[in-house]
Amino acid sequence: MKLPEHPFTITDWAGVPATRHEGETGHALWRSVMMGDARIRMVEYSPGYLADHWCDRGHVLLVLAGEMISELKDGREFVMKAGTSYHVSDFGDAPHRSRTAGGATLFIVD
Repeated sequence: MKLPEHPFTITDWAGVPATRHEGETGHALWRSVMMGDARIRMVEYSPGYLADHWCDRGHVLLVLAGEMISELKDGREFVMKAGTSYHVSDFGDAPHRSRTAGGATLFIVD
């Protein structure tokens, strides 16, 4: 990811419209802003959310609240609690997807 030349910018996430993305179960609400090719998101997973796809895209992900499991297609699973993060490059490992029992709030850059 290369961030383009850009002025100092503050984002009030409460003012960014949310888009709803259905999961295999539950849903995710995304509040997104773009900075060149970089997508910056505040994401809320509903209780019982399971992503509807396996992802090969690189991310930097920080769990702000709640807890989620990052599942890799090869069977590995990582419990992600508030204050933990992961980073992976495009096609940097086995595809991954997220799920949560109780819901979670995330900050993601990709």
